[in-house]
Amino acid sequence: MKKWFRKFIFHPCQALLAWLVNSLFSILPLDWASALGGWIGQKIGPRLHATQTARRELNNVFPLLSSLEIEKIINGMWENLGRTVGEHPHLAKFNPYIENSRVEVVGGEILDQARDDNKPGIAFSAHLANWELVPLTSTKRGLPLHLVYRRANNLFFDRLVQRGRASTEGQYFPKGPDGAKDILRALGNGQHIAMLVDQKMNDGIEVPFMGRPAMTAPALAQLALRFNCPVVPVQVERLKGANFRVTIHPPLIFANTGNRQSDILSLMTEVNNHLNNWIRQRPEQWLWVHNRWPNED
Repeated sequence: MKKWFRKFIFHPCQALLAWLVNSLFSILPLDWASALGGWIGQKIGPRLHATQTARRELNNVFPLLSSLEIEKIINGMWENLGRTVGEHPHLAKFNPYIENSRVEVVGGEILDQARDDNKPGIAFSAHLANWELVPLTSTKRGLPLHLVYRRANNLFFDRLVQRGRASTEGQYFPKGPDGAKDILRALGNGQHIAMLVDQKMNDGIEVPFMGRPAMTAPALAQLALRFNCPVVPVQVERLKGANFRVTIHPPLIFANTGNRQSDILSLMTEVNNHLNNWIRQRPEQWLWVHNRWPNED
């Protein structure tokens, strides 16, 4: 696709379609928007080429599952993703700390400790359930959490997504040189950031993940060792419909021996172990379309 066509025709049309869908979800009640998004995801997702990637990776990770069980996970994955999209314009309604909240928080006292310890900190999670609840859960407890994210290639679409995230209150730092300066500044000022660390990074380091070597971004470990700050795992689970549980796990214990390469590998191995456990608990809620492992098309 020629650059001019992508920039002036395809991206604006893509953004317009996304805006129309987002507008539809925004005028619906939250439960209706979530359910409609899930239904659309189930109808359209399995027809997309990305489903082939998901099917291949599921068969590799779970070789003992039947084809019927694999397809059930794929269907659940697309439903979860569709629900997450449908819930996006309603993020402001997910206040975990009100009576009869849709979000159950386990381990909130760990956020309180991070808020009051006068240290910078890093939280990490994955593309599980509705991952947008990670910064929301922290910020609503008085601990602003800035999320490091991958900026969409379509800048029109990226602005739409960022507008929906306004209710999380924290800032959003794009991956890359521009965001790196903001990340270093935030941690240097004693602030806290969140990272989704389950995606493949071609020029990363090889770390075990789901029983297989996977190219993994080392940035989390590099930052944690540089600032000697707590690293907190945050697990998000979709319970039923638009209801969730967010579990704040105790900070990781990691060594800072001075052997930089070994320390980074050790910490990222521990991080991936947490992701591995969460995904195996609820495989239908993880985004299997990342093409996570090397040497795969």
